Amino acid sequence: MVKILVIEDDAAFNVLLKTWLAKSGFKADGVLSGGEAMKALQAQVYDIVLSDLRLPDTDGLSLLKWIKETSPDSAVFIMTGYADIQTAVQAMKLGALDYLEKPVDPLLLKQKIEEVLRSKDRVHERIPFIKGDSPASQKVYDYIMLVAPTLLSVLISGDSGTGKEYVANHIHQNSPRRNGPFVAVDCGAIPKDLASSELFGHLKGSFTSAINDKKGAFEMADGGTLFLDEIGNLSPDVQMQLLRALQEGVIKPVGSSRTVEVNIRIITATNVDLTQSIAQGRFREDLYHRINEFQLHMPRLQDRGADILLFANHFLEYANRQMNKHIEGFTQQAEQLLMSYTWRGNLRELRNVVKRTVLLAPGPKITPADLPEEMQTLRWMPEPQAVQTLKEQHERQMIAEALVRTRNNRTKAARLLGVDRKTLYNKMKLYNLE
Repeated sequence: MVKILVIEDDAAFNVLLKTWLAKSGFKADGVLSGGEAMKALQAQVYDIVLSDLRLPDTDGLSLLKWIKETSPDSAVFIMTGYADIQTAVQAMKLGALDYLEKPVDPLLLKQKIEEVLRSKDRVHERIPFIKGDSPASQKVYDYIMLVAPTLLSVLISGDSGTGKEYVANHIHQNSPRRNGPFVAVDCGAIPKDLASSELFGHLKGSFTSAINDKKGAFEMADGGTLFLDEIGNLSPDVQMQLLRALQEGVIKPVGSSRTVEVNIRIITATNVDLTQSIAQGRFREDLYHRINEFQLHMPRLQDRGADILLFANHFLEYANRQMNKHIEGFTQQAEQLLMSYTWRGNLRELRNVVKRTVLLAPGPKITPADLPEEMQTLRWMPEPQAVQTLKEQHERQMIAEALVRTRNNRTKAARLLGVDRKTLYNKMKLYNLE
């Protein structure tokens, strides 16, 4: 979902903007000062920042400069009640995408946000997809290349942050529809009363906040691929509408009596077990079979072994380019911390950690002291040792867990780990797990 940060010291106007943005389908956070904004931007990445020009603890232009250095991927709109050409030109030179005079026209703001989202490269396009070298990563990549040329609908399962949208986009880029649009929708972030509008569009006046006609995700993805993330969060009535649209190839915008033909490939994703949702009556079984012509499971980052360092260096190169830095890599001790840390946020957490660390690290290499405080507790190694030691510990734990999960069925455990039985037997012998 698109994340927007509102920086506005007028508390009433701040709440008004956040409420309006939420109703428009965006995730909006609000802060009242430059200091609070810095903390928020260091904690997470925002797609769009709406910042007042005059703040109680700093001026908007100084904050703008800091934002462009700290969060270069964020599109910044400057808002002010004291608009003048000179300040507008200065803001644009410092990297502001646009300059809005208060009181802000909601319709104009929404149009500008949508323009940004249409023209702005998505993260998965700016950071090229890499497959990894571990057996688990290789298996995912083989499945991607197998299903991409087909027209099968794909269901991608896996924990949050494992790269499901990257994979969906890579399937699109290697499909016959690569020249068509790739439209991604986070179903978990859409307010329930706006889900039909977001997917199928609406006509002006069809409901209270429908101030103009709007195309939905289906129409925007016509001729290309529609990716629906966290599909299990859709309400039953929207699930029924979605099933009908997929079966018939037509949609009906909210408030319209006409139908619109659409030609899309559907890729969906979930971080929950949809079969359990079906058993609990929360997900339609017929829709499940329609979207699950081919299923692909994304492994957790901690299950991808040495790929952690591969991805870390990949994100480091990208961060260097974005921030004009020249960090050469990680020290051996820093690599040990990366390998031993439990990445609960998976690839997304690793990317954000590397990005913040590259910004703050003096160089030439990233050391353990440069990494976040929560990782410092892992500095228990008495002296520098080979990364292989940690890899072996991690690998032994993975095998032991797989055997427990499969009740010591070695064939199933090997399949779960993405290795052949001979490799599993050799590893079990090596780690005294027989």
